[in-house]
Parts: sequence; structure tokens; C-alpha cells
Amino acid sequence: MSLPLLGWCRHYDKPTLAQDLGAALIVTLMLIPQSLAYAMLAGLPPEAGLYASILPLVAYGLFGSSRTLSVGPVAVLSLMTAATLGQLQLEGVHYLNGALALALMSGGWLLLFGLLRLGFVAHFISHPVMSGFISASALLITLSQLGPLLGVRLEGHQLQALGSLVRQWDAITLATVVISVASLTLLLWSRYRLKGMLLRLGVDEGLAASLVRLTPALLVLVAMLLSWGLDLGALGVALVGEVPSGLPAWSWPQWSALPWQALIVPSLLLSLVGFVESVSVGQTLAAKRRQRISANQELIGLGVSNIAAGLSGGMPVTGGFARSVVNFDAGAQTPAAGIYTAVGIALAGLWLAPWLGVLPKAVLAATIVVAVLGLLDWRQFLHTWHYSRTDFVALGLTFLVTLAVNVELGLLAGIAASLLLHLYHSYKPHWAEVGLIAGTEHFRNRLRHQVELDQSLLCLRVDESLYFANAGQLEDIVATLVSLRPEVRHLVLQCSAVNRIDASALDSLQMINDRLQLAGIGFHLAEVKGPVMDRLRQSSFLDRLNGRVFLTMYQAWNGLTTQPEYVI
Repeated sequence: MSLPLLGWCRHYDKPTLAQDLGAALIVTLMLIPQSLAYAMLAGLPPEAGLYASILPLVAYGLFGSSRTLSVGPVAVLSLMTAATLGQLQLEGVHYLNGALALALMSGGWLLLFGLLRLGFVAHFISHPVMSGFISASALLITLSQLGPLLGVRLEGHQLQALGSLVRQWDAITLATVVISVASLTLLLWSRYRLKGMLLRLGVDEGLAASLVRLTPALLVLVAMLLSWGLDLGALGVALVGEVPSGLPAWSWPQWSALPWQALIVPSLLLSLVGFVESVSVGQTLAAKRRQRISANQELIGLGVSNIAAGLSGGMPVTGGFARSVVNFDAGAQTPAAGIYTAVGIALAGLWLAPWLGVLPKAVLAATIVVAVLGLLDWRQFLHTWHYSRTDFVALGLTFLVTLAVNVELGLLAGIAASLLLHLYHSYKPHWAEVGLIAGTEHFRNRLRHQVELDQSLLCLRVDESLYFANAGQLEDIVATLVSLRPEVRHLVLQCSAVNRIDASALDSLQMINDRLQLAGIGFHLAEVKGPVMDRLRQSSFLDRLNGRVFLTMYQAWNGLTTQPEYVI
């Protein structure tokens, strides 16, 4: 386990300190309302969001490889936490214990994967599957906030919750609706209109962007002052309630009172989703500065961060897109900016906690709804539909199952569908009979190009690695072509697209070789890649091959067409 800070702290100077402190101030002001909102989304006390934004940031600053990633609670993980604990019907202190256990277990998974250098696991969740999952999660998050926005308590899942809303229509409070509408209007206006207006007034672009990002914090401040001055709680407006002041204390879940076995799979999915989201953001930001991040080190950094969250009364965390972009644009140069942000959140917990209790829940709900608007990516649906219908199947299945059943099954269904579809496509590999383009040394598909052919020579190209699922298909293809071409004396398998041949495929190649030999046909290989040839040399296949291995297809063409009666 390495410490990336040993690399960047050696060059830390005063200008870097100033930039990190400036970025930390902006991110702190942004992170306070976000932390409260995502804790509410997860069904946890508001202080859990603040605690999850202190020690985890310090832990990532020590072990993370990205210089600008900002770690903390995020909308999707908060939704998954609420869904998991809700399905287990945990309440009260057991609910909080469940959140701590999820953070610790997901941190354990991440740390284990990092130590085993399994950073490649992120690639097992395809982009269409992740897009479908996040879009469905954004809709679920929006639906879950209708209750706080209208001042009623929704019960049930999705459509049941909407039915509960209809039954409680008379319980909606006018004051809550007014606060929600005003908050949504202000947040949407600031998101889409404020920056342009400030630029037209001559405000510097960087300052304008910072003011836009600080609008949620300003909204929270104004809402607290109005709530205190107008006593909104007496008007029936639901408030955050008492928020204990102070720093997070040591915490440890009561495992004996938890169905921890039921948390194993959800914690694994939490860790995978958080890792994929974090690495995607980290790589994008690192590329802008020509830096790099290590996927394996990110696993360790996020793992330690989640363990820190679980040990300090927090909730599952990962690198958030919005706050990381803000951190980057504000000029953060090193992970120290995250550590300074943690100090700012800690000071807010000490000094501002008593004031946070008068904050209307509707304001936090509006903050959540506006924050997840960017997660709805309908253009990805259209793009995937036009480009790849099979990928759209995985995307659509993930979206529908997540929306109709639950987030865990939705993600699992998408992963399973994408893997099965991949197996299906590779099970039926694309193949082509190729011929020589006149006057060149290039061989192309006879159905797409004007090529020269020799009736005694069959040149076959398979555009797929050969493994257990498609090895039998290759046998069938060769048998069919040979039966239709009695004049063939040589068959050349062009391996330019073959990156791997497993043991099952090797047995199939040997079977093809034996059958062609019985039919008096030579079996040859061409354009075999170095790693594949290295593996073939470890077997007896080349010694038993009823033919030759050619470096290029052109050599095979010249060596076989000029000797039509060539005998091996």
C-alpha cells in the first residue's frame, strides 16, 4: 500500500497552498447543503452527511491518486443505501448501524480489490448499463423527494408512493409548497440563467461560475434565517430538527443485531458503482491536466475513505462529479484541498450545527432534485438505439428493472445482460472468405470487394478470438465451406483478428486439422500474432499441423497457388 502524498507534498509551496485553500473554501460552502441533503435521501440523520465529509476526505487525501477528486456522499449511493436498508426493514438505531456496516463492508471490498490489483473490475459494468442505472436512479430520487417537497410522508415503492401521495392530498401544506417552488425556481434559474446574466454585466467568468455554484449554500442560509424569523415550523413546515454540534466520534456497528449476511451483495454493488463513478470523474479531470490516476490506487483510496466513514458515524462515499468539477475549476492543485475542505466541514459542524436544525426539509429536497437533473441522460438512450440495438437491450433492461423492482436487481440485470449479449455475439463470430485485391498484397472480403480467387485455395478470416463458446461454430463453418467446394485443396485460416486461443478452441483446431487431412486438404495458418503463437508453441498442435504457418496472407497465396498440387 503506497502513499501518493509522498509524491506531491515534496513540491508543495505557498502558491499551491493558496490555490488549494481557495478551492477548499468554495467546495466547503457547496458541500454543507449537499451533505445534509444526501443524508436525508439515505434516510439518515443530517449529521451523518457531515461526518461522511470529514474523515473520508482526509483518508482520500492520504491514499487517493487523483489530485482534484472530492470524496463524499453522492446521490446514487445514498439512494442505494436507502433502498438496501429499507428492504431489510431496519429502523432507528439499527438503520444507522446498517449504514455504518454498508460503509465498512463496501470499504472492505474496495480495499481488498485494490490490494489484489483488480482495478480492471470497473470495465465489467458497460457504459450503457451504467447510463441506464443512473438515469433510473435519478427518476427514483426525484420521486422520493415529492414527499418532502409537498410536506407529506410517502410510503411504499415507486407507484405505491404515488398512490400514497394521492391519498394524502389534503395533508399537503401550502407553506411547504411555496418554499419548494421558490427553492426550485431559484436553483434552476441560477443553474441555467445566472451565469449568462453575470457575464453580460461584466463579471469575470471565473467569479460568475463560483457564484452559480454557491447558490445552494446561499439558499440554505436565507432559508434558515426565514425559518427562524417566521417560525415556519409553527406553520406546519417540516424542519431538519436538532443537529448535534461537535466532531464525529468513534463508531462501530452492532453486528449481532444486523442481518449482515444480507448486506454482502448490496455492499459489493455499492463499491462497484462508487468505484466506476469515481474513476470516470477522476480520469476525465486528470486528462485535462495531462495527469494520470491509478485504478488500483483509487480502489485503496476509496476503500480507506469508506472505512473512515463507517468508523466516524458517516455513510458510504465516493468521488462526486459536481463537487470534483468545482474543486478542479476552483484551482485545486493537490489532494490537500480535500483535507482543507474536511477542516471546513468540521468547523461548520462545530459552529453552525445548532442553526441547521431550523432548515426546512423542502429546501434540501429541492437541492437534491436539481442536482440529479444532470443524471438523466436521454440522449444516451437515442444514441445507443441508433448505434447498437443489443447495447440498448442492456441499457433498457437496466433502466426498467431498476425503476420497477429495485436498484440492486437493476444493476445485476444490466451486468448479466451485457455479458450474455457479449457471449452471444462472440458465439457467432463474423467470418469472411477473402481474396487478393489485384495489384496489391491486401486480402479483403469477397462479398465487399473485387478480389482474385483460386478455386483450389480457400482463405478464411474469422473476426473474433477463439474460445470455448465459438470453437464449435468454427468447426461448422469450415465443414460447410469444404462440403460446398470439392475442388479445394488448401484452407488458410487468417488469424489477424484472433487475439487468444483457449484450450477448447485449440482442440477444435486440432479436430479441423484431422478432418481436413482425411479429406486430403492442407490446413494452414497466416498472420498469427506473437502472443498467440507463443501459446501454440507450448502445445503439440504445430507439430501435428497438416500445413504451414505463413507470416502474411500474401506469402500463403504465393506459396500455395503456385503449387496447386502442393503436398504437406
